[in-house]
Amino acid sequence: MKKFALSLCVIGALTTSCSSDDDNSGGGNDVVAPATYQFERNGMTSVSYSGQTTRILMAEELIDALKDPSFSEMQLDAMFNHQEGDIDFSDASLNASDKSIRSKTAASFDFFTSNTTDANAIKADFESWIAEQVADVYSNWANTATPGNPGQLTENGGSVRYVNAKGLELNQAVNKGLIGALMGDQLMNNYISKDLLAQFEATNDSETLVTDKNYTDMEHDWDEAFGYLYGTDDALAPQLNQDSFLNKYLQRVENDPDFTGIAQDIYNAFKLGRAAIVAKNYDVRNEQAEIIREKISEVIAIRAVYYLQSGKLTLGTDNASAFHDLSEGFGFIYSLQFTRKPNTDEAYFTKAEVDAYIAQLMTGNGFWDVTSTMLDDMSDDIAGRFNFTVEEAAPSN
Repeated sequence: MKKFALSLCVIGALTTSCSSDDDNSGGGNDVVAPATYQFERNGMTSVSYSGQTTRILMAEELIDALKDPSFSEMQLDAMFNHQEGDIDFSDASLNASDKSIRSKTAASFDFFTSNTTDANAIKADFESWIAEQVADVYSNWANTATPGNPGQLTENGGSVRYVNAKGLELNQAVNKGLIGALMGDQLMNNYISKDLLAQFEATNDSETLVTDKNYTDMEHDWDEAFGYLYGTDDALAPQLNQDSFLNKYLQRVENDPDFTGIAQDIYNAFKLGRAAIVAKNYDVRNEQAEIIREKISEVIAIRAVYYLQSGKLTLGTDNASAFHDLSEGFGFIYSLQFTRKPNTDEAYFTKAEVDAYIAQLMTGNGFWDVTSTMLDDMSDDIAGRFNFTVEEAAPSN
């Protein structure tokens, strides 16, 4: 798809704001958002999110490798749990990095600091999907999939999909699952966490910089959240559809006339929240964090419903296409447990609720057995937690 450039009301300098950015209802010192995500100190940028860019690029290589049967389970596991200096990626800078996908999967301050049981179970899910892809799907790559048997299915349009015994594309489970477990969880529940950022209020108030850096701890945390959405592009003029994760699917939602404007709302909240940190107005910062949580959670839920409804359209007539859509829906449903209700400490869906949805989809022969009624009921349940309808989220055709 063509790149979608965010429409920015560019008016000039950092001291000028777009009118939609000026809701400083938290009181106290005024906060003025810049026209773009541009923040400087001593004539140099104070924005940094290189670690987020690194993990996004690592995840891109992993999901590409999951579609290549020449990779071994050991190689794929090493890409998921990279160790500094190991030659796991085609990009030398990724190999040199001390970052990994696994270390930040289900690892947020708010949800998993005191919940290692769920954190470990979620990491194990990704490792099991990788293992099954190699053991079952790769070994049946050339076989035709049937109920209970992995292999390939060809869409009416000619695309070939490779599924497990339940009809699930495991590469899609990993891809869309990481949208919630890595990008969404770190963005919503870690780096803009009120409790996490509160630890840095004193040093932010005194403008104490991180050693050898041009930013405070609080500024950097906010930027790291920003990086999980825009980390592969220019912060000053970010485009969507630049990666295979949140950035891509924010574009898909933005392009739906029912949700046009959501991308600008998120970008504006990031700008105003970062400006509030510079201004030391933490009420405004927290208000913007809630907007970001609500909107990013909506993106995940909207796409979950979209793919359930899209899969329903071809179920039984073009199962390769239907199973592809349902596999994407599977990953977005899995990601629901990392969403966040604004002004609460809760996800929109508990892990137990998500596990129940997954079990329902995978019962018996999995996608081979699902019904339109099941998909509609699940869609209704998901949309019912949010301020959108199934009809708004569903494909227009």
